[in-house]
Amino acid sequence: MDVIKLDVAWVLICATLVLLMQAGFCCLESGIVRSKNSINVAAKNFADFCISSAIFWLVGYGLMFGTSFKGIVGTHGFGFSSLSDPHVVSFFIFQMMFCGTAATIISGAVAERTKFNGYLMISILVSLLIYPVFGHWAWGGVHGGPKGWLAALGFVDFAGATVVHSVAGWIGLAAAIVIGPRLGRFGDAREKFRSHSLPISTLGVFILWVGWIGFNGGSVLKIDDSVPPIILNTLLAGVFGGVGSMVFTQMRQRRPDVLSFMNGTLAGLVAITASANSVVPMAAAVIGVVAGLLCILASNLLDRMQIDDVVYAFPVHGMAGMWGTLAVAIFGDLDCLGTGLDRWHQFIAQGTGIVVAVGWAFGMGYLLLRGLNRMVALRVSPESEKVGLNISEHDESTDQIDLLRSMEYQKKSGDFSRPVRVDPNSEIGDIADQYNQVLEKLSSAKIDAEKATEAKSDFLAHMSHELRTPLNAIIGFAQMMVNGVFGKMGHSKYQEYCDDIHTSAQHLLSVVNDLLDLSKIEAGQMGRDETVFSIPEVIDEAARLVFASANRAPLATAFQLAEGASMFRGDRRLIFQCVINLISNAKKFSAADSKIEVSATASLADGLVIVVRDQGIGIASEDLSKVLAPFGQVRASIDTSHSGTGLGLPIAKKLCELHGGAMQIDSAQNIGTTITLTFPASRLRA
Repeated sequence: MDVIKLDVAWVLICATLVLLMQAGFCCLESGIVRSKNSINVAAKNFADFCISSAIFWLVGYGLMFGTSFKGIVGTHGFGFSSLSDPHVVSFFIFQMMFCGTAATIISGAVAERTKFNGYLMISILVSLLIYPVFGHWAWGGVHGGPKGWLAALGFVDFAGATVVHSVAGWIGLAAAIVIGPRLGRFGDAREKFRSHSLPISTLGVFILWVGWIGFNGGSVLKIDDSVPPIILNTLLAGVFGGVGSMVFTQMRQRRPDVLSFMNGTLAGLVAITASANSVVPMAAAVIGVVAGLLCILASNLLDRMQIDDVVYAFPVHGMAGMWGTLAVAIFGDLDCLGTGLDRWHQFIAQGTGIVVAVGWAFGMGYLLLRGLNRMVALRVSPESEKVGLNISEHDESTDQIDLLRSMEYQKKSGDFSRPVRVDPNSEIGDIADQYNQVLEKLSSAKIDAEKATEAKSDFLAHMSHELRTPLNAIIGFAQMMVNGVFGKMGHSKYQEYCDDIHTSAQHLLSVVNDLLDLSKIEAGQMGRDETVFSIPEVIDEAARLVFASANRAPLATAFQLAEGASMFRGDRRLIFQCVINLISNAKKFSAADSKIEVSATASLADGLVIVVRDQGIGIASEDLSKVLAPFGQVRASIDTSHSGTGLGLPIAKKLCELHGGAMQIDSAQNIGTTITLTFPASRLRA
């Protein structure tokens, strides 16, 4: 095989390695983002390569490498079709891979909140204008003819630390500023965004590292003795970029930060790209270390400025690219550079190229993206961002999202009867399987609890039935003795004892009845017969029953019922019991001359509100939670003979809740108590 064929083969092999870098970027970025956006990032990496390559073939190559018009732009070579010279063809393929790399770098900076089509428009702007025009300034004239104006000044960028990486980094920074940070990334509601798979990202870095051998080694455009030192310098810069950032993060954070030293390695590779052919290995190591440190410092600066560059593309490519370009003048062999400049003037030439790159890539990129964003929104909606771009942009999902969806449905519906889907032999599948086992345990516990509740209800019902018969007999015999049915008792104490027996038996019967009602409600066995009835009538009837024989001021009632809301649909018997329990409580714990008020307001907007207010002994704040528990009564200090069963309020609360309502208690000792029942408007009728 002759030398010409070897040179062509080498360039094509290197072009293939640069193409492999697309896989590296895909792994790196999709691993760093959250899983709900991983498919979207991978799709953008794939699509931007296709878009950029097509545009580079049609327009970009001609603008970048065509015959120069005054060193500003190329004027021919559009729709590349020069197939006669294999060197030119292989060069075109190699440079097409470079254009794809420049476009892909930007995707990581704006990940997780950019529309798919909006991102493709950014790729078009980069491939069509920003990248090839600056590329012509720095690299134009490679096929002969006038050089680009920066190259004519003596600017040197061997394999694209500025032309490819820094330009892409500055465009990514402009895009991140225009589009804005992800929801929750900064501010008071700042969240810790976790990468979903750093091992995949690490694999991506290794793939990129392999690809960089082609990136720098192929830029010689032939296979000769200069290639091995270039590859050695490339490897060393990456190694020492990783070592420098690793040591630095250990010293600052007392722990190794995986993303920091991965990015440090990439920064070292970016930096050496400008001078891999012109420096010695020691200089390559120094360039790598400095690049790694600058990358970390720039990343911290972006965070402080609240600029959300998801993968820190600007610190890796923009900052390290600038440093590597300046390092050409600091460490490069001037004879190898071949510009005829001394070191200081070479430094000025390199600095000029950097300033121009910043002004062109960031300035033009920012203006174009601002204009584009006004015409077509580049960012997805907040709802789409929250659900994830996998779903909102592509209607694709992941095992993790499917699991979270199932769990969210169960949380909202309360239906835990069906297990979530399990994808075997995966991490998420193992989690789903464990979750299903928890559900099974909970379901078993629920069944056991239901059986226990049913058994308790049956026991209470049986006990109540057994107690009622002798209690009714005791009450009947005591009443006959009090009334003197068997003759007058000889001693006044006997009369007093009979009264006590009668009163105590009636109280015990009330406890039994209330206990039975409570057990029925808790077991779901309280029968309901819903009808439409008048709430004022229920309140008046309950008030008459409570105060029929009371020697005290009458109850004050007030009703305000809006048109269309004068009637209530529910179980009249249960609502009556609920109201009478509250009025009875107010009567028991209030003085004979104190005021008791009951009011009812109803509207289709606010529903039905029943308020029972007294001026009784009140409830201490520490007792408010107790009075709603069974037997959590508050001792009456006014009339101990009428102390409650401790079940009235719990029963009233549960009867209210059976109708979709809620109970609220507001009380203060020696001031009084206000109990408010609120029922939904859906139960009101005209």
